[in-house]
Amino acid sequence: MSDRTPAAASDDLRDCLPVAFQSPATLITRIAAGMSGAGVYRVDAGDEHFVLKITASDEPLAAWQRSLEVQHSAAALGIAPQILHVDASRRAVVSAMIADRNFAAEFGSPVTRAAAVEALGQMLARLHALPIPQNAVTAEPRPALGVAWGAVPQDFVVPAFVRQAVAELLAEVTPACPEAPVMSHNDVNPSNIVFDGDRVMLLDWQAAAPNHAHYDLATIAMFYRFDDDTCRQMIAAHNHAPVDVIPATFRYFRRVAATLSGAFLLNAARMRGHAGSAVAIELTPSLNDLNAQLRGGTFNLGSANGQWVFGLALVKEGVTLGS
Repeated sequence: MSDRTPAAASDDLRDCLPVAFQSPATLITRIAAGMSGAGVYRVDAGDEHFVLKITASDEPLAAWQRSLEVQHSAAALGIAPQILHVDASRRAVVSAMIADRNFAAEFGSPVTRAAAVEALGQMLARLHALPIPQNAVTAEPRPALGVAWGAVPQDFVVPAFVRQAVAELLAEVTPACPEAPVMSHNDVNPSNIVFDGDRVMLLDWQAAAPNHAHYDLATIAMFYRFDDDTCRQMIAAHNHAPVDVIPATFRYFRRVAATLSGAFLLNAARMRGHAGSAVAIELTPSLNDLNAQLRGGTFNLGSANGQWVFGLALVKEGVTLGS
């Protein structure tokens, strides 16, 4: 979504900026509306460009402060954009705008693919080495799936394959995870990855919390549909050691991430007025097809129907990964 913010709203938003950029000449353009209710804006102050993110006021303050602490630590390591200004009273954060060089294109080119996967694994390793904030609550993906799915009314029309996929995952025993939780981003999807030509960085740190290291790795592997060789290369770059066998926890979290992301989008589409549908899995577009349409600019993920179709494709991907 991209629209010029109304004048009155712009005046309110300018109050969230550093005093030096509160001039009426500063342009503020809305560039995204997060599922969580956060607003994201581009700020053009003369020749300088920034990103303003305002988190919804109902976000618990302690949780917002912890995610901001993690973002500060990540920015210091060059894996998040530099934070330039914080207005805690408005839950507003101004950060540097990164000129994205398109990480998907780096991965898609045979010439740069290996280096891109290596950089991604190493960036996630630096993330997972960050200190965990005091009182941080561990993220648990499977219970999160239960919460996301529980928000969908029982009488809402949903394909049978979706209900079955969710039920099977909720009933499945989670593989043993002997490793201690690490600091995780928990939303490593392509829209949150930027590449400045040198560094791979992550945006939107609102979901940051301790989790199993494989969850971040598995999530991006699922979205980009990494084959087994690419998964091993990324995990090896993360672990700084060769990987012969893809861990069971990685495979499990890849399915969970697909189904959880899909359930979240389906419910988001429902809340935006989508009537639901009972389409068969065979007639549901694949994640690969939709990724191609997104790259070509022919698919609108910002619409209720786009969210519905993409949610179905994600659940289908989870089913495929489990077969």
